Amino acid sequence: MNSKLLQQSANLPSQPGVYLMKDNSGEVLYVGKARDLKKRVSSYFKAAGGKDLKTKVLVGKIDHFDTILTVSEKEAILLESNLIKRYRPRYNVILRDDKNYPSLRLDVDNPFPRLAIVRKFKKDGALYFGPFASAHAVRETLKLIYRTFKIRRCKSVKVQPRTRPCINYEMGTCSGACAGLITQEDYRKGVNDLILFLKGRSRAVIEDLKTRMMQAAAARNFEAAAALRDKMFALENTLEKQAMVVSDFKDRDILGIARSNGMAVVTVLCVRGGRLLGGYDFFFKNVQVEIGEVIESFLKQYYGKDRFVPDEIFLPASLEEADSLETWLSGEKGRKVSILMPQRGEKKRFVRMACQNAQHAMETRAAASSDEVSFLERLHRYLRLSRVPERIECFDLSSLAGSEAVGAMVVFDGMNPNKSAYRKFRIKSAAGLDDYGMLYEVMKRRYNKGDAEEQFPDLLMVDGGKGQLSVAVNVLKELGFYGRFDVISIAKRDKDRGETEDKIFKPGRKNPITFNKARDLLLFLQRVRDEAHRFVISYHRKRRAMGYKRSVLDTISGVGKKRKHLLLRHMGSLEQIKKATVDDLLKVPGIDRKVAEEIVRVLRESGNR
Repeated sequence: MNSKLLQQSANLPSQPGVYLMKDNSGEVLYVGKARDLKKRVSSYFKAAGGKDLKTKVLVGKIDHFDTILTVSEKEAILLESNLIKRYRPRYNVILRDDKNYPSLRLDVDNPFPRLAIVRKFKKDGALYFGPFASAHAVRETLKLIYRTFKIRRCKSVKVQPRTRPCINYEMGTCSGACAGLITQEDYRKGVNDLILFLKGRSRAVIEDLKTRMMQAAAARNFEAAAALRDKMFALENTLEKQAMVVSDFKDRDILGIARSNGMAVVTVLCVRGGRLLGGYDFFFKNVQVEIGEVIESFLKQYYGKDRFVPDEIFLPASLEEADSLETWLSGEKGRKVSILMPQRGEKKRFVRMACQNAQHAMETRAAASSDEVSFLERLHRYLRLSRVPERIECFDLSSLAGSEAVGAMVVFDGMNPNKSAYRKFRIKSAAGLDDYGMLYEVMKRRYNKGDAEEQFPDLLMVDGGKGQLSVAVNVLKELGFYGRFDVISIAKRDKDRGETEDKIFKPGRKNPITFNKARDLLLFLQRVRDEAHRFVISYHRKRRAMGYKRSVLDTISGVGKKRKHLLLRHMGSLEQIKKATVDDLLKVPGIDRKVAEEIVRVLRESGNR
């Protein structure tokens, strides 16, 4: 097969482009880009000597490959990034979405911009600052911003006019834009100062504030001068707390990397204006490639999200294609971004510091992972499961007197919730008061499409007693999945019977499992159950709230969103529609006689009820 693929690769042009390695089922295994497609792709199918483990395994699974030619190497980088996001190939080093790292979003197109905490970057024209190491760091930063820059805190996109300002104005943390107490021009000056501050240009902001303070004092506007003085002192106090890193005041990101047993950690230290503002850790699992490929993949994904790109990026290892990455990161505006690997002196020390941070982060994660594995193994032995429960799925139901019945599933990977894998189910066939029927429907819908082993949990848990457990077992038997993974149910204790703990039931066992001294295991299972309960209740409340917003017009056949809007705009209100005759309704654009008669009939019946 290699000779066939080698012959195919020999016919490729020596041009920039992207290649997609696929197996015999057509699944994309790996996406890569090359300055010379012919040279790069051919290297995979030549003698295996010197290849890393990942490449050897990958080549053994390649059945065929596709290529896409591009005009330039820069276009190839962009296309490669998009294809990796689309296919998420198993042999690419994929940066996890940094949704766990909060950032600040500033909508500069708004006349009176406000800051919002977000966890994802979007191409919406707004400015994004961060990510921050923790939500606590964001809140502390916002406290300083509101005190110093008095940016509005109201959550409305546009400023809602008020006759008097909110309490934040009275507390001195808002400029009162909603009450017209500040002009758009003056508000924008504060926003511009804020942007410089968030970009690490605090010294420039302070100098500007000092100049404006002196000008206000010279004009005998002492109140404005005092406000500018307080803002300047607050920023100087913040600046004193930041550590000076280098004396050239450049913006740069410093990358460090550590790896062990298939895990890799990339740490990014952010230096703005010569000062260290924070550091972030990114973890990769099952990494079998060289450090250079890890770093290159990280750079293309990390800076491919409209993220601020500094003037310099320090790396702990050299890259073969550093020139093309520099061109891509520099963009079209003529600025120069340099990718450097310091060899000596102060800058080398900073890269070493970033690597030490990465090593510490990896050791901390490994220690936590070791504790987690030990805990899950104890749970495995205590419940006598067939395997260690690395993935747990738990189901719960909710309804109110049979209305808006819903179900939900939460997923725990190890001891931590995997919220991206949660699922919601709106009950379609089972009656809302039939808990068994509802659980049957939900589980049937969840596992009916399951055809790959990795889609299944190691442990399935349902909220309820023996009845719910029996339903779960019957569904799995009906689908032919019973025995592939373990099943348990968890029921609340019965205080009237003197029970002291929640009960765990297993198939084929009459009495519940007692935990005695292993209470921490039961507490964990309760935590999973409680998370499922919280999730399904929040979904049920949302469904009920949506139901409250429906009007009787939504129940009329032939009246959709557009016709409802026309009716309300033409007639003025629902009460006027109720009083209208068929002839009155025919005057509304888009309403024919059949629909008008149906409206009158339904509204008359609803009025009688």
